[in-house]
Amino acid sequence: GSLERRRCLYLHTGRACCQMVEVLLAVLILVCSSVSCGSAGGYTGLPALGGIYYYQYGGAYSGFGGADGERARQLDQRFYLLKLPIARAAMAVGGCLLVFPCVLILVGVLRVPWHFPAWLLIECTLYIVIAVGTVPALYYFLHSLLSVYNSSVCKEREQLYQSKGYQGFWCSLHGAEIAVGLLGCMAAMAYLLSAGLAVRDYRTVREQKQKPLQL
Repeated sequence: GSLERRRCLYLHTGRACCQMVEVLLAVLILVCSSVSCGSAGGYTGLPALGGIYYYQYGGAYSGFGGADGERARQLDQRFYLLKLPIARAAMAVGGCLLVFPCVLILVGVLRVPWHFPAWLLIECTLYIVIAVGTVPALYYFLHSLLSVYNSSVCKEREQLYQSKGYQGFWCSLHGAEIAVGLLGCMAAMAYLLSAGLAVRDYRTVREQKQKPLQL
């Protein structure tokens, strides 16, 4: 009916499109954060993966033996435990960022802003708070990861793998972690844009609701 058509029209608005972009960015942040966490270890985790990893990292891993293999396993576990709280925090933030725009899309489809225009000002305030809060959150994420990579555990692990000819265990940010930072910056800009669109829509709704009174 006409009510359903009016509800679907919201999905074609600029605010809804921006919110759907926010959903996509949040999903990507979740995925990249989970990649950052990884498995319980590079050496100990690779045999279970098989395929390309098995051949890329040295076939039967003949370079490791006895004490070296056990030391690699211990370093992998300690390194994993150091990164785990950071990755979990990033995934939790990504989950919250995913839920927030989904709720706002539902609110828009139900036409709550039309019946309660002040909601748009609340929405604007929430967007600004989240956009501003994203900056220190990204700083904490990257600073914490760099602290892990500068730790003695990571340095010893890197040297052990390099001594056996294995590559890819460097103590530096990898692609997924850099992607989280970039996606977070993009999300912050999307939130600021949504805040501006909320203010614009608030003015539009107020004007439209006042028109019958002026006739």
